[in-house]
Amino acid sequence: MAGYYAWRIEPHWVKYEQLKLPIRHLPENLEGKTLVQISDIHIGNYVDKDFIKNSFKKIKKISPDIIVYTGDFVRLTNNALPLDDLDDVMQAAPKGKILTVAILGNHDYGRAFRDSAAADSITALITKHQIRVLRNERANAAGLLLYGMDDYWGTNFDPIKTMQNYDSKQASLVICHNPDVADLDVWNGYEGWILSGHTHAGQVRIPFWGSPIIPVSNKNYDQGVKKLDGNRTLYINRGLGHSIPIRFNARPEISLFTLTRG
Repeated sequence: MAGYYAWRIEPHWVKYEQLKLPIRHLPENLEGKTLVQISDIHIGNYVDKDFIKNSFKKIKKISPDIIVYTGDFVRLTNNALPLDDLDDVMQAAPKGKILTVAILGNHDYGRAFRDSAAADSITALITKHQIRVLRNERANAAGLLLYGMDDYWGTNFDPIKTMQNYDSKQASLVICHNPDVADLDVWNGYEGWILSGHTHAGQVRIPFWGSPIIPVSNKNYDQGVKKLDGNRTLYINRGLGHSIPIRFNARPEISLFTLTRG
């Protein structure tokens, strides 16, 4: 019974995590606006496309102001990128009323997470669906600057470039797929929130103990809110899809943030 639950029930039992997102110098016009984080949809042979499409429909009904996709759009299938399947799913992708942006994850870099051509193909496909992919750059969402880092394990990771123009007097938010980046000396004095994914909370979590497999160096970075040095706060989304077709005590997640003036 537990095996059936972990295989057929929990991987599709989405939890909508609702949090306040306090941001210093947030423009008054953004107070109370909504930001939705979608991460790790992992289109491929393990994730049901209809499950992702249905989740996207539910997000559209929320009508968020800003949407950020924090990487791992695909998982290799027979050593090939499932681009046709991803294209099909992204036709249903929800968009923010103000801005929609994305970053890449390690799986978006194909084999061994080091295939630059694969990452370029994913970027082109996502861009075709009117979603801007931030590759070590920033975008302006009505006065909120969104800094997007390319993937830590990929070939284009450049956090110094991403943060070189950070201004502490401006409202800012960072998105990076792998939470281990939070421990690097690359932040240029940044104070604020960092939204990440990648871990899936380990997918299988033993009660009162945790997960035996967390794909990060800092094993504290499993899920949820983590307070960091330097007035930074890390949030780790558990992901909507999965890299193996089981979840236990690690439900898939869509994060619903309400922007507030911090």
